[in-house]
Amino acid sequence: MDQDIYGYSLCAALALMIFFGVWFIVARKPDKPVFGNYIRSRRIMGAALLVLSANYTVHLLLRPRFTAPDAAILMNLSTYYISAWLFSSALTSLLDSHYITRRKFTLHIISWLCFSAAAGAVMILFPSGKLNTVGIIALTLWFLIYAFRLAGRLIREYRKAVRLFDETQSDDIGSYIDWLSVFTWWAVIYGIGCGLFTFIPEKYVFIWILSSIPFYIYLFCSYMNYMLFYERVETALETEMPESCRQNQPAYFAEIEKRLAGWIGRNGFTLPGLTIEDLAGDLCTNRTYIAGYIKSVYHVTFREWIADLRIEYAKKMMSEHPEMTVGAVAEASGFLSLSYFSRIFTEKESISPAKWKRTLA
Repeated sequence: MDQDIYGYSLCAALALMIFFGVWFIVARKPDKPVFGNYIRSRRIMGAALLVLSANYTVHLLLRPRFTAPDAAILMNLSTYYISAWLFSSALTSLLDSHYITRRKFTLHIISWLCFSAAAGAVMILFPSGKLNTVGIIALTLWFLIYAFRLAGRLIREYRKAVRLFDETQSDDIGSYIDWLSVFTWWAVIYGIGCGLFTFIPEKYVFIWILSSIPFYIYLFCSYMNYMLFYERVETALETEMPESCRQNQPAYFAEIEKRLAGWIGRNGFTLPGLTIEDLAGDLCTNRTYIAGYIKSVYHVTFREWIADLRIEYAKKMMSEHPEMTVGAVAEASGFLSLSYFSRIFTEKESISPAKWKRTLA
């Protein structure tokens, strides 16, 4: 492998990783207390990037890939192991503020130390030969199993959050955290790729290094964009619906139905950013009864039910007021964005709102 290409690729990736890592840790933070968990997540992510930066620095200065390739592989695996936990902890704690505990931190650090000790034992006791190869393969499998478990935990937390949003929010808040799911799968693929690239011929290693650049740029941009919506997401997470909300309350449903009919008649569903808490307040009841009623009668989530009401209202508006633009109709119907209105309308009517409006003429 051309060592110049190898060195240039390391320099490019290292410069970005150090910048992003330092920025995540020391950049100016929002003053609102609600952002505390976001800042903690960002700092953990910064620590993960700096750990990887330290690994890249060793490769850049000492070039162990050329002088001691097996030792370089074992060092990489140890770095990936602790980085995988830091990455998953940073992302999972965005959705679960209680995820990181002292006990959990201690267990993962002990696990990493055991992994690193095993890697050191392989390097010292079996510097070459078949046992060396077997040890490296075993450690790679250990790392992959660990990484998949962490990724699975994050994906489950993401899906739980999306279900919660659908049951309590009228708008698609799940789309604001969709990058968590995308990034997790990307991280899994990238992590497996790192494991595989560890064993490829030296002349192709620069591909693995350069592949990290778009990966971390996406991470940085995602954290920046997420901050714009974090307060809204965090507020929704704080009002998590208890299990009792999913139980039917038939004795009270008749009264709920009567109050709800009046609320629908007043077009209460057109309130932008409507939540199930807002609806419960308007009906002088609590969300337990509202949630149970919607689940029992309509068999859909709160978000889907509100979307259905808004779409029917939008169709009525376009029929009665053909002079209104699609954007104005979307806003009047309670949708926070034209793109979300267009997507939901097309899903339900199999035609875009603009085309549907033209058919009226």
